[in-house]
Amino acid sequence: MKLTNRTALVVGASRGIGLAVARALAQAGARTLLAARSIEALEKEAAALRADGCQAIPLKIDTSVISDLPDLPEIDVLINVTGTNIRRPFEQYTPDEYNHVMQTNLHGLVHLTQKVGARMIARGRGGKVVFVGSLMSLLGLPYVTVYAMTKSALAGLTRSLAAEWGRHNIQVNCIAPGFIVTDLNRTMWEDPAMREWLKGAQANPRIGKPDDVAPLALFLSGPGSDYITGQVIAVDGGYSTTANWPFQP
Repeated sequence: MKLTNRTALVVGASRGIGLAVARALAQAGARTLLAARSIEALEKEAAALRADGCQAIPLKIDTSVISDLPDLPEIDVLINVTGTNIRRPFEQYTPDEYNHVMQTNLHGLVHLTQKVGARMIARGRGGKVVFVGSLMSLLGLPYVTVYAMTKSALAGLTRSLAAEWGRHNIQVNCIAPGFIVTDLNRTMWEDPAMREWLKGAQANPRIGKPDDVAPLALFLSGPGSDYITGQVIAVDGGYSTTANWPFQP
């Protein structure tokens, strides 16, 4: 699980899952670029990692503005985490809301991945690309349709890129986190009814946290995953594959 002499770019690293992943990669020895819109938050987190003896560099990237992408160094590992969500009935989404979610969650990441992937191919040393999708990459829930469109697209992109870039020794995979509490959904999960519902909805009854996702991202970034590609892997406490019921034999 060591990433010594690797350069990793984590997009969406100022908080939540992205920050947990960036910390894990930096602590494993990677020269880690923490990227997001909020440069102040990134500078604080990068400074804390450097104080711990890690290599961490803040980098301002706003995936909602394609022209905002900066020049990048050679990247060995690209982790695309950034995302946003607007929850409402499908018929009520405005064009501006639709475009904002699409640009942030999909179009900007596609452009960035094209840019980084082209350089990985040109240098001929392989690489790792990890998308952070969602349960919506695998199944459907109400009131998140535009978000679900973007996360389903990332799953399809993962499979096609894995097929296309495999000959270049670039592995492409997607993590599908389940119900992980972050700043995007914290208020929703403060409702006791939501927590009670979850107990009967999956094998592991607790809500997830960003640190539950980071170990898989670290594994998919290292040599142990060299023969794993094109996969959408759920980290969801069993939600997508299990359910509980009150029956006792």
